[in-house]
Amino acid sequence: MGTLIGHVAPGLAFFTLGIWHLINHIRLHSLNPNSYTSSPWFPSHKSKYIELYLIMLATSISISMELFIGPKRHQPFDSDGTIPSNHLHNFEHATISLTFFIYALFAILFDKLKPKSQYEVTQFIGAIAFTQQYLVFHLHSADHMGVEGQYHFLLQFVILVSLVTTIFGIWYPKNFMVSFIRSSSIILEGSWFVVMGYMLWTPGLIAKGCFLNLEEGHLVVRCHSDEALHRAKSLVNLQFSWLLLGTTVFVVALYLAFVIVKAYFGEDNIEYSSLILSKELAEPEDDDVESSLKNNESKFEGTRSFIHDMGKSISTIEMER
Repeated sequence: MGTLIGHVAPGLAFFTLGIWHLINHIRLHSLNPNSYTSSPWFPSHKSKYIELYLIMLATSISISMELFIGPKRHQPFDSDGTIPSNHLHNFEHATISLTFFIYALFAILFDKLKPKSQYEVTQFIGAIAFTQQYLVFHLHSADHMGVEGQYHFLLQFVILVSLVTTIFGIWYPKNFMVSFIRSSSIILEGSWFVVMGYMLWTPGLIAKGCFLNLEEGHLVVRCHSDEALHRAKSLVNLQFSWLLLGTTVFVVALYLAFVIVKAYFGEDNIEYSSLILSKELAEPEDDDVESSLKNNESKFEGTRSFIHDMGKSISTIEMER
């Protein structure tokens, strides 16, 4: 991860995932505001497991880049089989990717086997993935005191929000705001990764008084003085504040867009496809079938009663004759 592409690529992946979840949650809530139920992942029209397959593909590429493609000798171990200091962060990043890979794999298995606690256990594994990510960045072997450390420090707050909302989602699956905040935090996390990549490894964007220094095979931002370091950290804080505001405006505007579409064009223009929605749409059909059968049965009873009465009338007439 300790490169521009190593932060921008996963950042775009998290950003895309957050957008995908946010749009689907808003659509689901727009269609069923009173019976809304969250979903840990969403299918697409072309492939049911496309989201989970892409997570597995992206994490597999990430692990390969960290442990086999990135290192000069295309393997992360020292000559004696131990892990060298300059590759510790590679294993840390690969561990995060492995956890998300396991989450996606079990999500597919649970959907195929359909155990009773499918939703809760899937959310639990998602929470474990965010816990792993939070712990790795909190206990990161990289610099904690410099400019990069400040970026990682603020990143932990975003991951913590994703973790807490995922845990809340286990007990409050019908709470739209829990899903809304979690999706927004994933968007913010992806955006922050992209900002980190460009601000830490683009020489022209390095804060005044600081420079890129090669340490243990990795470029690290260092500052000439404590004053320059303090200024650089303050700029990082400002960047995070501006990005937080921008993300807030974006997600709220997206929500309002769906509200306006529903208000002016009706629900028919809000297309949606999800596991939960398919289930909910299937239930009314059963009710319609039952009501139809009841109506047909009542009609049959009415017809039979009518014929019976006609028979009585005819018999009475014959007797009078």
